[in-house]
Amino acid sequence: MNLIRSYIRIFSLILLFGTGILPNLQAEQFRFEYGVGEKYKALSEVEEEVFINGLFHHHVTILNRIAWEVKDVRNQAGLLEGTFSTSEQLGGGIPVYEIRSTYYSKYWRGPDGSYDIDPSYYMPVVRNVPIFPDREIEVGENWKAPGEEVHDLRNSFGISVPLRIPFRANYRYLGKARYKDGEYDLISVQYTVQHRTSAYFSRYSLYPVRITGFSDQQIFWDSENGRPHAYTEQFSFIHTLSDGTEVEYTGTAQSEITESTPMDRQRIAEEVQKRIEDEGIEETRVSTDDRGVIMGLQDIRFAPDSADFLPGEEKKLDLIADILAEYPDRDILITGHTALAGTPSGRQQLSAERAAAVARYLLQLGIREQSQITVEGRGAQDPIADNSTPEGMRLNRRVEITILEN
Repeated sequence: MNLIRSYIRIFSLILLFGTGILPNLQAEQFRFEYGVGEKYKALSEVEEEVFINGLFHHHVTILNRIAWEVKDVRNQAGLLEGTFSTSEQLGGGIPVYEIRSTYYSKYWRGPDGSYDIDPSYYMPVVRNVPIFPDREIEVGENWKAPGEEVHDLRNSFGISVPLRIPFRANYRYLGKARYKDGEYDLISVQYTVQHRTSAYFSRYSLYPVRITGFSDQQIFWDSENGRPHAYTEQFSFIHTLSDGTEVEYTGTAQSEITESTPMDRQRIAEEVQKRIEDEGIEETRVSTDDRGVIMGLQDIRFAPDSADFLPGEEKKLDLIADILAEYPDRDILITGHTALAGTPSGRQQLSAERAAAVARYLLQLGIREQSQITVEGRGAQDPIADNSTPEGMRLNRRVEITILEN
């Protein structure tokens, strides 16, 4: 049982550092605005230290990827639908981000920022932040509003329902502030948590009985587009477990929201297919799905039960890198697959290590930044051929590179 699982912090509409508060004596009214079909993405980077009973245990770097779309608008509220994934950094030479959890969520959010979401969803973690009054707000003015954190305890404690933690957030409008080359409205958000879990959780042998801590956030608000542009946070939370153990998660987070450019998947798939044929890259399938354009590489060869490339394999990846360089603004997902051999945990680990090996080579070539590539190991969960034959097993040992839409 993993009692020191990283503290996931993913926000809904989130989300670097700004410098300098600019003079502003005018009041502002803040409202969320939505347009059907709008697509956004956010990459949230978290630096976190974990302490157990006051002693340092480990440091972890986490990348949270959020991709969502406005599916409908009613009475100025937006219906948001999307995926939330959390990745942790793997060592071993060039660090890469491996996906640990992926979630789907769908919810309405009002113009004031309030949520209407089914309680079964685990994401976003932080909800009803920010909340705005239905009036103009002057620089220096404070207000308060209720919020909520929701946590997934399934992997850590086997608890099958979300843990819901209410709080009351304190807001302050700080005026105009510079962020990179733009000017935004800067809003401070602070809240503390003092929460004891309900009797429901006592049916489990080990669970958090008390959660305390704080969050101190700054939101750079884009009034022109009616949404946050960037976000920073300092946080510290302590989970007191039923056996008396105290686990503390403390760190910083930062993120930025960008609007996604629509992707012509069919056109890009045809372009990629033509480049593959022109370069003579063998046994590479091109397909599309809701995520983007996929290159399935059946011809990347590794040493048996290893993530080490066989001699000459890097040349194939050089050609793949040239293709990926044609789409520099698109992030990449690299997924490893194995044949049905060995144990499930061994297959998953090997597939993740092979995906990471491909990612490290592409990062070494400089075609993307670290935060633009994530890897995932799928083991033998997604076969494309019959594992009962040697040829089928060979085809199933593959690496897929997805050029992501969002």
